[in-house]
Amino acid sequence: MTEPSADDGVPLRRNRAAWVTRLLLLGVAVAVVVALVRAYRRVDLDEVWEAMGHLEWWHVPVLVGVLLLRQVLNAAPLAIYIPGAGFYRATINDLSAATASSFAPPPSDMVLRVTMFRSWGFDVSRALAATTMNALTMFIMRFGAPLVGFLLLPFLGVPLGLRALDIVSLLVAAGILGGVLLVVRGETQAAQLGHRVAGVVRRLRKDTDPEAWATTFATFQQNIADGFPRRFPRALLATLAMMTADLLLLTLALRFVGVGAAEASLLVIAAAFFFAYPLTLFPMQGIGLLDAAIVAALVESAGAAVTEPAIAGLIIWRVFTIAGPLALGAGAIVVWRGSTRDARPRSTPAH
Repeated sequence: MTEPSADDGVPLRRNRAAWVTRLLLLGVAVAVVVALVRAYRRVDLDEVWEAMGHLEWWHVPVLVGVLLLRQVLNAAPLAIYIPGAGFYRATINDLSAATASSFAPPPSDMVLRVTMFRSWGFDVSRALAATTMNALTMFIMRFGAPLVGFLLLPFLGVPLGLRALDIVSLLVAAGILGGVLLVVRGETQAAQLGHRVAGVVRRLRKDTDPEAWATTFATFQQNIADGFPRRFPRALLATLAMMTADLLLLTLALRFVGVGAAEASLLVIAAAFFFAYPLTLFPMQGIGLLDAAIVAALVESAGAAVTEPAIAGLIIWRVFTIAGPLALGAGAIVVWRGSTRDARPRSTPAH
């Protein structure tokens, strides 16, 4: 048996650090939710439960149908960035990675994504570049979502108020977009950017190799530059369509529990949703933080009486958008494993 090296405990320490970070962020989310709820009034849980009782049996398949549309659209950028992958494989890959990231710390999702594409015969470097661009596209749209909210404000006739803080989110989106465009400009620029990023990282990790980072950035540039002017806008539109499907799911959940258009119009719900969307950066898609922000916006528009029905609608929405993809992802992993098992060559029995 070989003696353990000094580096054997590094992955374990990183996993522990990742989970500690998640727990801390989740703790912050819970603290903010408690503070916001106390700032308004005590929530009547009986009224929340009564509102959820308005959900009828036929509402469930409707919500499931919208959820499936949401998940296909969520995987659409992968299908766009990897020619030949198709929506089916991209959706299987995306659902599986989402489930993996929920139970194991990063980069478990990225490892699974690349492994799946390799099992389907796709080039590893191309798959890695595509999954990276898929993540960057999501980050750009996540932080850029308040722009839609700002566009809706004139139709709502409400003052800007604290929403001016969302300008910071737009600046983050612009920064990520600028970095992507800088890398795509050329292999030389990508290598230079890799050198600069490695220089920053080297202050934290002395073993960082700037040349290796430059080579990685250059390879990444080669893999994404091909067809980028055509693929990137389509991926952004696909992500916006996914967010719109998510908004539709939320609106239906609210309508099904009794939050009518008189209490909260589609424009009000949309503005609240897009302004709060950057909070999905937090664990479990910003559960607690995003919900509190949306409830606060609806209460501001319709009054305190809408609090309990809004919370009931958000609970239903969360069940479908968090538990739903986890269940679908578990099934997707089973389907993928079954397909790879069937694809393995079978040995012929000896005579």
